[in-house]
Amino acid sequence: MSLVNSSVEGVLEPILERYLRNPHHLMQILRETQERLGFIPKWAVDYISEALALARTQIQSVIEFYAFFYDSPCGKYRILFSDNVTDRMQGNTALLARMLSRLGLSQGQVSGDGLVSIDTTSCTGMCDQGPALLVNNHAIPRLSSQRVDAICTLIKNQTPLEQWPSAFFSVEDNIRRKDVLLSAELTNGQALQRAIELGPQGMLAEMKTSNFRGRGGAGFTTGVKWEACRNAPGETRYVVCNADEGEPGTFKDRVLLNSYAELLFEGMSIAGFVIGASKGLLYLRAEYRYMLEKLQATLEARRKAQLLGKNILGQKGFDFDIEIHMGAGAYVCGEETALIESLEGKPGRPRIRPPFPATHGYLGQPTVVNNVETLAKATLIAQNGGAWYKGLGTKLSTGTKLLSISGDCDAPGIYEYPFGVRISKILEDCGARNAMAVQVGGAAGTCLARHEFGRKIAFEDVSTSGALMVFGNNRDMFEVARNFTHFFKHESCGFCTPCRVGTTLLCNLLDKIADGKATSYEMNELSRLHQLLKTSSHCGLGQTAWRPVYDTMQKFRPSYDRRLQQKDFEPAFAMDAALAPAREIMERDDADAHLGNEL
Repeated sequence: MSLVNSSVEGVLEPILERYLRNPHHLMQILRETQERLGFIPKWAVDYISEALALARTQIQSVIEFYAFFYDSPCGKYRILFSDNVTDRMQGNTALLARMLSRLGLSQGQVSGDGLVSIDTTSCTGMCDQGPALLVNNHAIPRLSSQRVDAICTLIKNQTPLEQWPSAFFSVEDNIRRKDVLLSAELTNGQALQRAIELGPQGMLAEMKTSNFRGRGGAGFTTGVKWEACRNAPGETRYVVCNADEGEPGTFKDRVLLNSYAELLFEGMSIAGFVIGASKGLLYLRAEYRYMLEKLQATLEARRKAQLLGKNILGQKGFDFDIEIHMGAGAYVCGEETALIESLEGKPGRPRIRPPFPATHGYLGQPTVVNNVETLAKATLIAQNGGAWYKGLGTKLSTGTKLLSISGDCDAPGIYEYPFGVRISKILEDCGARNAMAVQVGGAAGTCLARHEFGRKIAFEDVSTSGALMVFGNNRDMFEVARNFTHFFKHESCGFCTPCRVGTTLLCNLLDKIADGKATSYEMNELSRLHQLLKTSSHCGLGQTAWRPVYDTMQKFRPSYDRRLQQKDFEPAFAMDAALAPAREIMERDDADAHLGNEL
């Protein structure tokens, strides 16, 4: 009891005080509690419940929803191998098995001495330098057998993380092609001063002139969204930056946050100036926890330079500041309403729309939600004008697009192109000489076959949030689709039945095909499921979970057909074998306790 009391006084109370005992900050309170204690014990949940006047079940539901919250000890060293399809292409499976063997563990198991646990997680944003893993929220890219062996030795010796070789934690930007954003050299505050000179309406006019569309994938016109928020009734407005890029194959935000954070924060401030907001919220995905201190330092420097806070740049009444809120491992929080739910300290389940965030967002108030690239480019428009930006790209897709390129190519990394660039040009630039397929837009995107490489990256042709994964001639596109469906099953929030059940059925059917137990019946079921998911799911996750299966069935059908080894329907599992535990419980193994062959 004395240990609990000292933890309450030394750990929980300072955290609760820092967040003003505000239940909307529950996520951050739980995160910091876990970072101090290693996990979130029952007594801590009880204490937080009383301090925030929240039901214990509310707090427990949050802990259980997010993959990076733990309510039981998970090891002094918490290892999570990235298990994106590109990590698998780069050999993560063998490296995971090697570490498990050297440390004498099974996947998901905590060592008996509580020293280490090893498991997998979804994409960590390291697709250009995988295989990768996270150890206690610190990213280690470019894994090899030698590096895995060295990590095992460090763990066995209980070497503190701060004493591990710094080279292990070196994450490169890998910028391969620059255009207007990645080449920008603005003085901090320069674009913000220009926006102040234009005034809120003048700056809004520049945004609308630019015909600039959001870079999150949906492509909604940014100026129209800002105007709707500005004109919505409400006393308080918010700017939210969605930095929860969980789409497999996407890592552009990692680079922007690491090396272009000033452009992002300036863009958030400009948005705040236009809509009349006094607070901005950066929602940072849990996998990028290692960036938090650096980003906090950048914000503090901007405050000291009068670029954040009260009367920014001497403009009376222009008060705007930014807070960083960490996610906790939930892909669905990339959807803007799920993200807002998470910001409010709840499980990140998508809301029913309408109403939309522009009128009813964070805490029910008008809220602009844009992603990192969108807000960074708003800074360029403020500095150079809407007409300048409109002159880039195509008529319907103005400006440039950042692409995260990974997979079977010589030079994976970040490429910036004007909209309208052809897939073939991108493949040539990144050294993808034997590409058979390209997955554009991540798991939820579009799979293009070789005959489609003449198509263009643009909202009017191939739209993308930024991921582009290359698959060479030696890749099995059935296994690629299977990996994506398992990802969707794992990341479904479970809110609606079509998605919760449909993604599971997709996985089961593909697993049955992989096991050689499928017929044309299963192929017909896949076609039926894709219509059900597309039309009945509550949010974009379920509505797009069918796409990798549908695309690969249409364009790479032989990879499915060669696995259809059965002529007649066969169950996916042996019914009699499945009843073995029941027979053991009943202590029966006679003939009548077994299913006959006639069944």
